[in-house]
Amino acid sequence: MKRIAIVGGGIAGLTAAYELSRLASSGVAVEATLFEASPRLGGIVETVREGGFVIECGPDAWVTEKPWARELAEELGLGDEIMPSNDATRKTYVLMDRQLKAMPDGMRMMVPSNLAALDHSDLFSAEAKRAYHDEVNRAAELKASPPQQDESVAEFVQRHFGTEVLEKIGAPLLRGVFGGDVAKLSVNAVMAPFVAMEREHGSLISAMQIRAAAKESNEDAVFTTLQSGLGTLVDRMIAAIPKAWIHLGTAIHSIARDGDSWNVKTSSTQEAFDAILIAAPVHVARTLLQPTDARAAELMEMDASSAVIVAFGFPEATEFSTPPGFGFLVPQDSGSRLLACTFVDQKFASRVPKNGKLVRAFFGGDAAERLMRCGNDEVASVARLELAPILGPLPEPQVTVVRRWPKSLPQYAVGHIERMKELDERLLKIPGLSLLGNGYRGVGLPDLIRDARTAARQIA
Repeated sequence: MKRIAIVGGGIAGLTAAYELSRLASSGVAVEATLFEASPRLGGIVETVREGGFVIECGPDAWVTEKPWARELAEELGLGDEIMPSNDATRKTYVLMDRQLKAMPDGMRMMVPSNLAALDHSDLFSAEAKRAYHDEVNRAAELKASPPQQDESVAEFVQRHFGTEVLEKIGAPLLRGVFGGDVAKLSVNAVMAPFVAMEREHGSLISAMQIRAAAKESNEDAVFTTLQSGLGTLVDRMIAAIPKAWIHLGTAIHSIARDGDSWNVKTSSTQEAFDAILIAAPVHVARTLLQPTDARAAELMEMDASSAVIVAFGFPEATEFSTPPGFGFLVPQDSGSRLLACTFVDQKFASRVPKNGKLVRAFFGGDAAERLMRCGNDEVASVARLELAPILGPLPEPQVTVVRRWPKSLPQYAVGHIERMKELDERLLKIPGLSLLGNGYRGVGLPDLIRDARTAARQIA
């Protein structure tokens, strides 16, 4: 019987345990022990259901075009729960001068496919619109001279569209996903499809226009979720894992290679395992790996930003209205401490009771770090104060949910892919060890699920 330790019970560690339990039930001689320091599994994936509201405390969906989360949901018997975002009414706003200005139709990230819609937008100055049009004319030049080395997202966007586009939508979009500094984030790691577009077409706009023309009129929605919330995915996996495998409230103090096995120490126990999957946050994983391979630990050194999420469920939508669409982004120099806000009941169906309204406010960076130290009531008050000048006076919510996620968003800095390649090469020389989680090969649920299932199969 092969014994495997899993350190960390977020989505990656939990999925690995689920995959190993599936293999065990099919006759593979394997068993696992899942160590989670906190009292619950799922990491930042958590759903609160209260008063008819379905409130996501972390991610609210997965990117539809990546199939691995959907495959898992269907395998767990959740096919009937799979639900697309309401893309027919998809619109995103940017906060400018305390007003919400809509991004033009046909945008993917900061790249438009519809220049006519762009020209009618009041989001950009005439100079920024000219920069967009010029980018199409510079296709041959851009294709002929792409950088040989990795560059920052800021450099990449500025080369194509200039500073205004970067500051108004490029930076807010990427801060919303990665919580990161666009001057440090690696374009190869976080915008790989756009780098590929540049290599093939030069102009990102031309590439987007070709892509848009090739798409069917019934294209899939951008986002997909579960009707009862993503927490159901966590619940179903937990139900499929032997209870004896799960050890909550158990932090790992150290790991060490001992002959052909791994010695895993907690505060009260010491056990030997044939293999170990480390799915803890990167800063925790780095500390555990340091005595085994100092260079590997050095390659894992990266900044990580924190996030604070505040959700308000209002019982009567007539008392409080939001503009049509999915929500808004907040550029850094806007005077607001917010990072973004989602109009949840407009983004997804079945999220609120009849006539209800649900919004989620996000804080990141320095604002999140400061709010980490505040109580829930104070955090909720700050969120209300930030939202009121933008959306108007907020009525009393029926439900308020506050979540803090410290160091939850690793920053993929310039050179990230090269560092991860070297890290992978070092790990190949350490028998029975794999690293999982959002610090290495992607931050979204599909990426974490794909990596965890692959690693579990390989290590078993």
